[in-house]
Amino acid sequence: MYLPSHVNDLSSQTSPEALHTSPPHPIPKTTETTREQISKETKLPTMGISVEEAHNVKVLGSDEKTVVLAHGFGTDQSVWRHLVPHLVNDSRVVLFDVMGAGTTNPDYFDFERYSTLEGYALDVLAILVELKVESCVFVGHSLSAMAGLLASVIRPDLFHKLIMLTASPRFLNDVDYCGGFEQGDINQLLQAIQSNYKAWCSGFAPLVVGGDMDSAAVQEFSRTLFNMRPDIALSLARTIFQSDLRLLLCYVTVPCHLIHSMQDMAVPVEIAQYLHRHLGGKSVVEVIPTEGHLPQLSSPDVVNPVLLRHIR
Repeated sequence: MYLPSHVNDLSSQTSPEALHTSPPHPIPKTTETTREQISKETKLPTMGISVEEAHNVKVLGSDEKTVVLAHGFGTDQSVWRHLVPHLVNDSRVVLFDVMGAGTTNPDYFDFERYSTLEGYALDVLAILVELKVESCVFVGHSLSAMAGLLASVIRPDLFHKLIMLTASPRFLNDVDYCGGFEQGDINQLLQAIQSNYKAWCSGFAPLVVGGDMDSAAVQEFSRTLFNMRPDIALSLARTIFQSDLRLLLCYVTVPCHLIHSMQDMAVPVEIAQYLHRHLGGKSVVEVIPTEGHLPQLSSPDVVNPVLLRHIR
């Protein structure tokens, strides 16, 4: 998947370590892209199973406005269960499972396709095209926030606005950039996943969610995280933590709403301001008084009113 030529030109100015996006196939560049072209580009190795079945797509409600809820690493669509009841009466709500989640068929996980975030962006487009969505409010958490952002560069016409919850274009620290992690930290994390996945899940969950191991939110995240196949979790973690979409931010023209926790061990709050400064279109930032990387799970009473205000 080749990015638009102007983006490829910029990508060539930095090292592979700084921008982990090496797309193998051409992608559509215009809003006139046909359904057949998108379907071809987003074809999954699903043995004839539809995109909807492969991603466990659910459509709730029937209003003209479409709201797409996309979860992040280690969770599945159930992470939105506190928010969905507030949306279904006045929106068409689309839920799906990101490929690699424990609720998806691991046989459909293409390690090459998902070695960069473009694979996930194409999945988003495949779902929107399959459901004949003409425009949507896209609510993406973490990984899916960046996949939605990349998808909006490819097909901006399909997105009315992006609501990005605890999103980061790069997790690694760099010169004049605080991503939150050093390369050594990432290496240790990947080694821990590889050596003892269950033990890693038990230690990672309370750190990311915030709180002790006995809290309901930590227990729930531990469950969905552990449901992932370990080799897929390792591959996906490597993709996320080694990716860098900073040079693509200026090509985002869809309005973005950036919502970040006050305290998040995975994404420093400074990232919200970084995104705000570098996005190509309009953006607003709201920092909420929550702790952890999954506030929609750990603090729904706080985050739901914020999300609903930005959605509507």
